[in-house]
Amino acid sequence: MVGIPLVRMLLEQGAHVRIASLDDASRANPKAEFKRTDLRSFDNCLDACRGMDAVFNLLCVKGSPAVTKTRPASFFVPMITFNTNLMEAARQAGVKRYLFTSTVGVYSPAEVFHEDDVWKTFPSENDWFAGWAKRMGELQAQAYQIEYGWKDITIVRPANVYGPYDNFDSVNATVMASLIKRAVSGEDPFVVWGDGSAERDFIHAEDVARGMLLAVEKGGGQILNLGSGAGTSIRRLVEIITGQMDPRPKVVWDTSKPSGDRKRVMDVSRAKAIGFKPAVTIEEGVKDLMKWYRENRDRTGKRYDIFNDPGGKAVPAAG
Repeated sequence: MVGIPLVRMLLEQGAHVRIASLDDASRANPKAEFKRTDLRSFDNCLDACRGMDAVFNLLCVKGSPAVTKTRPASFFVPMITFNTNLMEAARQAGVKRYLFTSTVGVYSPAEVFHEDDVWKTFPSENDWFAGWAKRMGELQAQAYQIEYGWKDITIVRPANVYGPYDNFDSVNATVMASLIKRAVSGEDPFVVWGDGSAERDFIHAEDVARGMLLAVEKGGGQILNLGSGAGTSIRRLVEIITGQMDPRPKVVWDTSKPSGDRKRVMDVSRAKAIGFKPAVTIEEGVKDLMKWYRENRDRTGKRYDIFNDPGGKAVPAAG
């Protein structure tokens, strides 16, 4: 989701780009080198890093809150494995600049997230395992900065990212993709968990990719939040989505179901200081994503998804 626009932007700047991923090769930009590889393996990580000046670690396991609670090992173990291996492989390969993609899930519940507050608290119970796994990657980066003097390791913590090529699986999609899939499928009445009051910081994948490029160019080994800096309530999100439907479905709020943390918004002043400014509004982003999904539903299944891996032995998509 973020890797595709990031690769495009790097190619536009004249970079030689190597993609290491378990996604279908048809999703890769034809102007980039593509390796279909499992980055849990250290040898595969070393092979992917050789000859590179910069490595962007976009590896993650992405799923719904329900899946997070019921399949925590599928979040925790792969992320610990490939995060550790890829950073060490990049160090051994002599990579100059490294970007580690963390997550909003490292934060404890709070109305506004500030970068320096993470280690004062624990991750939210809703992000417990994924949050700790990403925190371990952040600690590894800090350890390398101290022991090896590798200053150009930058950490970004994206907010709730959405955009084309998201995970639209009915079981483990996150809130944006799940709502859009159900709306486009014609669900009426349109049932939504909670009362709609919860606020989230949504940021489009194009903006995240731009922020990552800035972080590597100007971040100087900092930890940077990448978000819109503003909260959008789930009720407002549902209004935007259903407003794109004709006829507009009836919305039913299931208050017997949890709403999640009340508010999760990023402080993005540190990212703004290096020139970061989101360009895609939530209204524009949702409208464009719904259009994309209508036109590309048959392509969404080509995204690698660990939860639908019958053997449960491979790692999630890498970039």
